[in-house]
Amino acid sequence: MTAPPPRRPAEHVERALCVLAHPDDVDFGSAGTVATWAAAGTEVTYLIVTDGDAGGFDDTPRDRMGPLRREEQTAAAKAVGVTDVRFLGYPDGRLELTLDLRRDISRVIRQVRPQRVLTSSPERYYERIGASHPDHMTVGESTLRAVYPDARNPFAFPELLGEEGLEAWTVSEVWLGASPRADHAVDVTDVVELKFAALKSHVSQVGHLDDLEAFVTGWMAQNARTHGLPDGRLAETFHVVHTA
Repeated sequence: MTAPPPRRPAEHVERALCVLAHPDDVDFGSAGTVATWAAAGTEVTYLIVTDGDAGGFDDTPRDRMGPLRREEQTAAAKAVGVTDVRFLGYPDGRLELTLDLRRDISRVIRQVRPQRVLTSSPERYYERIGASHPDHMTVGESTLRAVYPDARNPFAFPELLGEEGLEAWTVSEVWLGASPRADHAVDVTDVVELKFAALKSHVSQVGHLDDLEAFVTGWMAQNARTHGLPDGRLAETFHVVHTA
């Protein structure tokens, strides 16, 4: 018996939610992809779990870093067509897999009602250990648990329905970035300048990097080659999980 062909991601969705740990995470891994979605008419919302207050490479006071990074992420989002940016305000570098975090992500899923959720892979990527920050993996696992079963189950976190009036919602697909088992590539060659504009908005994080564009272009070119795109193309890659 012939196995059915693998399921493909939806060609277009009305709403997408990107759940990432830190300001700039979405831009390094996914800003080009988000730019293509926004250009096609998808309403994209960012949910950033921390304020990124443990980041930075200069003497910016710690009490200023969080607000600064919120401002940078808001500007970066606008560069790729996103205006709805939300922050949960958890402490940078100290995320744990908790019911509170699952509930807070579930709340936003029910508010936004996205057909697609993009987040970080919960799997450690040993060949690219920098992608596997503990906060990234924690957010990825928490988001997957929020997608299934929490957000779709009206009896999970009953206060979301009973006190806030947020009906259950089923997400159709989850895109996992920085995954060791990426199976889907998005050609972002034609929107790469938007991605760079987004990345350069994070001055506190990348202002000291003279080779930012070369570095990012290098790994996007490798992504494209690995996934069979023509020479000269650039790609962002994901593991797409069908959840409905």
